[in-house]
Amino acid sequence: MTTTKTPQDVVEHLGKLIHGIKVAMMTTVDTDGSLRSRPMWTYDKDFDGELWFFTHDHTHKVDEVQKDHHVNLAYADPARDRYVSVSGRCQMIHDQARARELWNPSLKAWFPQGLDDPNLALLRVSVEKAEYWDTPSSKMVQLVGFVKAVLTGDRYHPGDHQKLDTGPARRH
Repeated sequence: MTTTKTPQDVVEHLGKLIHGIKVAMMTTVDTDGSLRSRPMWTYDKDFDGELWFFTHDHTHKVDEVQKDHHVNLAYADPARDRYVSVSGRCQMIHDQARARELWNPSLKAWFPQGLDDPNLALLRVSVEKAEYWDTPSSKMVQLVGFVKAVLTGDRYHPGDHQKLDTGPARRH
């Protein structure tokens, strides 16, 4: 069921959920309609409803998002039993100010010319919907819940699971 949280509440909660998860699997729609996923580095900046990724402007994923803007980002943190699936619309942009703000020296491995690389571009994902699974961090709490479900015959519910909608204010 979709929650009735305000768009700002949703954005803040999503920011907390994905904070600290370094890599997301970005899924795009290939030209033949099949789905393709690849790892993308996530920047731990304040989440405002948009996610940003560095890319070269002439890549297969850029061709894919220019043909179909729908993308999905899957975040997983098995150590803390936290999983987030985010969907939205993606757009390639050239924004030197934003690139400077997000730049990390480790990116020189992919962009040897740094911010002066003529092929450097950004992918901006405007988040529209998300779903998350967040399990209590204590393994003992999880075990007690599991045993209780087995003994009572009730279904095991390991943690919080919600579907979120950022609302029309975030949509482009």
